Amino acid sequence: MHLTNQSAVTEFFLVGFPNTQLVEMFFFFVFGTIYVWTVTANIVIILVVRRDRHLHTPMYFFICNLSLLEIWYTTVSTPKLMDNFLMRNKLISLYGCILQFYVFFSLGSTQCLLLAVMAFDRYLAICNPLRYNAVMTRRAYTRAAFCSWGTGFVAMLVPCVLVMRLSFCGSNVINHFFCDADPLLKLSCTDTRLIELLDFFLALIIVLSSFMLTVVSYIYIINTVMRIPRFRGRGKAFSTCSSHLIIVVMFYTTVTFMYIRPRAQYSEMSKVVSVFHSVVTPLLNPFIYTLRNKDVKNAITKLMRQNTLQQVILQRRNKDNITVVL
Repeated sequence: MHLTNQSAVTEFFLVGFPNTQLVEMFFFFVFGTIYVWTVTANIVIILVVRRDRHLHTPMYFFICNLSLLEIWYTTVSTPKLMDNFLMRNKLISLYGCILQFYVFFSLGSTQCLLLAVMAFDRYLAICNPLRYNAVMTRRAYTRAAFCSWGTGFVAMLVPCVLVMRLSFCGSNVINHFFCDADPLLKLSCTDTRLIELLDFFLALIIVLSSFMLTVVSYIYIINTVMRIPRFRGRGKAFSTCSSHLIIVVMFYTTVTFMYIRPRAQYSEMSKVVSVFHSVVTPLLNPFIYTLRNKDVKNAITKLMRQNTLQQVILQRRNKDNITVVL
């Protein structure tokens, strides 16, 4: 990026959640605990799926991708937020701000696409079970995940380049805890209408199309489930997609509140919802899948038993070796 003489801003001040030092220290430990649990829980999900052959299915493959995405999603903003609380260093460089902007929205776009693909996967499993294995092959679901990641990150390249070409010559105070689009664009002293128009079309193409695919898939799923004569059969069929549906509702509810509104209505409440979206939700997702999924819970229990057995065997070997030496 080439900064003109007009562009004097080289770093931004993140307002975050200003408070007393004692309260900020409390927030530091709260968000630190959430971050550690989020990363740990999602890593456990990935390891369990990889270790258990019974979970080598398209649905759990997509869950692993979602868990990996959640790790990066919370890592984009949470460590910097914790640094602001602990070190009170609320500054972020211009390059760091644009990078955070790019990665955050690329991951958000990827999540939209992954949730839509997962909804289509559940549609095939429930509405067309006989064709499921023929359609959802390993090559097909691997390509679907790859295209979701690739589309999400490629789509945000152009807006990111346009943001890099903006001039920031006035205030450098961002009223947020990370470089969100609206607070960042408000600080530009050049015209941002092209970026806003591009953001609108990207949202229309990626977010709305993903949302519509998800909604249509669940319309067919609900219609198919309601045709099942027995209530117990309906519950069993719907339980395979209930966790995904909960995550979809949480994701689109927070996204709608944060971005489907006039820019003038940006408020402190928007920052609170952003915390839930980027910090709390990545923690809830693995627990939603785990607590509502017997296969995952059984696989975790099996893995824990295997690790415990290995530790016992290792301890016995060490005792035997010590006895031989004596």
